[in-house]
Amino acid sequence: MNEQLAKQILKIFANNPFDAFNHKQISSRIGAGSKADRQEVIRTMQELAEQKQLVEDDHKGKYKINPKNINDDLVPHNYVVGTIDMKQGGKAYVIPDEEGREDIQIAPNNTHHALHGDTVRVLMFPQRKMHKPEGQVVEIMKRARTRFVGVLQKQERFAFMVSDSRTMPVDIFIHADDMGGAENGEKVLVEMTEWPERMNNPVGKVVKRLGKPGDNNVEMQSILAEYDFPLEFPKEAEDEAKKIRKPTKKEMASRRDFRDVLTFTIDPADAKDFDDALSYRVLENGRVEVGVHIADVSYYVKPGSAIDREAYERGTSVYLVDRTIPMLPEKLCNDVCSLRQDEEKLCFSVVMEMDNKGKVHKTWMGKTVIRSNRRMAYEEAQAVIDSGVSDGTDVADAILALHGIATVLRAARYKSGAINFESQEVKFILDENAHPTGVYIKESKEANWLIEEFMLLANKTVAEYIGKPKTQNSKLKTQNSAKTFVYRVHDEPNPEKLNTFVEFVAKLGFSMRVGSRKALAESYNNLFRDIAGRGEENMIDTIAIRTMSKAYYSTENIGHYGLAFPYYTHFTSPIRRYPDLMVHRLLERYLEGGASVSADEYEDYCRHCSVMERKAADAERTSVKYKQAEFLADKLGQVFPALISGVSKWGIYAEIEGNKCEGMIPIGSLKDDYYMLDEDNYQVIGRRHGRTYKLGYPVNIRVKRVDMLKKQIDFELVEEEPSRKPTKPNKPIKPNKPNKSSTSGKPGKTRRRKK
Repeated sequence: MNEQLAKQILKIFANNPFDAFNHKQISSRIGAGSKADRQEVIRTMQELAEQKQLVEDDHKGKYKINPKNINDDLVPHNYVVGTIDMKQGGKAYVIPDEEGREDIQIAPNNTHHALHGDTVRVLMFPQRKMHKPEGQVVEIMKRARTRFVGVLQKQERFAFMVSDSRTMPVDIFIHADDMGGAENGEKVLVEMTEWPERMNNPVGKVVKRLGKPGDNNVEMQSILAEYDFPLEFPKEAEDEAKKIRKPTKKEMASRRDFRDVLTFTIDPADAKDFDDALSYRVLENGRVEVGVHIADVSYYVKPGSAIDREAYERGTSVYLVDRTIPMLPEKLCNDVCSLRQDEEKLCFSVVMEMDNKGKVHKTWMGKTVIRSNRRMAYEEAQAVIDSGVSDGTDVADAILALHGIATVLRAARYKSGAINFESQEVKFILDENAHPTGVYIKESKEANWLIEEFMLLANKTVAEYIGKPKTQNSKLKTQNSAKTFVYRVHDEPNPEKLNTFVEFVAKLGFSMRVGSRKALAESYNNLFRDIAGRGEENMIDTIAIRTMSKAYYSTENIGHYGLAFPYYTHFTSPIRRYPDLMVHRLLERYLEGGASVSADEYEDYCRHCSVMERKAADAERTSVKYKQAEFLADKLGQVFPALISGVSKWGIYAEIEGNKCEGMIPIGSLKDDYYMLDEDNYQVIGRRHGRTYKLGYPVNIRVKRVDMLKKQIDFELVEEEPSRKPTKPNKPIKPNKPNKSSTSGKPGKTRRRKK
């Protein structure tokens, strides 16, 4: 083969990946005028087709390039690989794998059968002035998923599955023989089997009938299936769990014994799986010994077992509004491993000798046996802290002492540059049929922070033991340097996204300092405190989180930016997180002097666990949206006070005060004027009268329509003002006030931390 000619031909095809050419067209483009030159072109194209570098088109004699053979040697920098983010209407963006590269806009007719989350190769278009980067998908390198949930719409000889997901732009075609007995209007789980090039819709088959839409159990199962979480444990895993027995006296005797040391758990009142406990005792030298005891799941779940394989596939427990989908079979998570009161349990522990200023003087890590003296709810522990006076019990004394240390630890973290990234947690009051009768915002208080600080300290201590160079670590007698380990990492924010965010909040009357890491952290914390309870809160929170990098698991330690920890891992929740189970196994291995494991192998495990964590978070958010829609479904026509939480060309978004149920007021429903979007200032303005609806303004809304299947809520604006005092009107406030949370450990905003 004429290699130079072949490369010239391939370059033409690569620059036109959707076009088919015959030998005459190629000869014309490269200037092959003589008969001999044209014959050489024909031979070369035939050889390229035999090598699968070109593929024959529907028209005989015409060829297209095989997208798998496109590379930078052919068209340098014209192609980008990334993940596609589908929007409603078929428009999409591709988020490049290459760090720091701007997102690429993809028109609906240029997505080339790609679906949300797919890994794709994009042909870049020439950059137009004042436009974002644009391109078209030329290859689907990896499908993110092939199973989808939706409602079956049957015709005489075929059916379509209409997906529940807003990011699924097409319906799936199903042949009559592939419906699996499903009835018209049923919720089904469908496997996409193929998508022929010239078909507008993919082809699939029903793999599971879920039931009638609107049934709570069906909807919750649909959410789990939508995010690829299994609905039950395999029989092999359940059989293994049944055979698990309590540990022998010999096993307990081989461990450090804490059964006579004051130990207790603090968890939500409705918790069943207790995977962490604290022990406390005063030492003769005046210091205190604090033990962080974590359920020793690794003792029961061995690598390669059926339970282990299933736990790895799930990656995490999933917490929907009305149920928990555990990572481990119930016998393990709620019985054998759970640190229940007055029961002897096996643990993996981090035991620290500390002073009342939070300084750790000595640390020990290893296998233990404990007996919890008291199972406390957060509310009980908070009552002790609120009183500030012990009731004379050992547990109350311990809680007050540990609260004092935790307050110091928390203040030190914020002083070191930790960022208070948390989100408000919506909770529901459910009746016996799981129907929501009330919605409220869960408040995090000092009792929550007490547990949080000691869990953070244990996680940091374990990560430092493995990752920190020996010369810098005086707390521990031994040090396992250069060992492959599982870290929880969080990168610093992308500078371009950060600058955009700073400009955004400046238009809302807030300023941020980005000159140093510490100044930025203080600015973030001040901002989160100042927007608490305001209409802008939800949007600013959302954009702030998108500005920051996402935390993930990796064997390559880059530190945790948000926590301001150079070394950090997840050690404290092996009942509900698979990475913690990996950390336990690795720590035990290295404490016993074992050799390092394969970094490549464990990096693959980390990537999988990070993906499953994101899926679980998406499933949990979806279940909240469904319950919010269900809560308002029987309140059509009712009026509520709300705050404007967002604006778009389609309408105004408003969030009901007190329960965070968000809906849209369509622009077309505002009849008093013709309203236009002022995107730069986050408001809509009436063209004739100049009336303005701006982010954060208090309004009154009426619930107009609720679509539970799509989880969408529509409001209409109520002009008559009911008697109410607007909540925190949107007026400028003095930015960057001293952040009390960085010194007192009491941030002014209720958030759930995502570390």
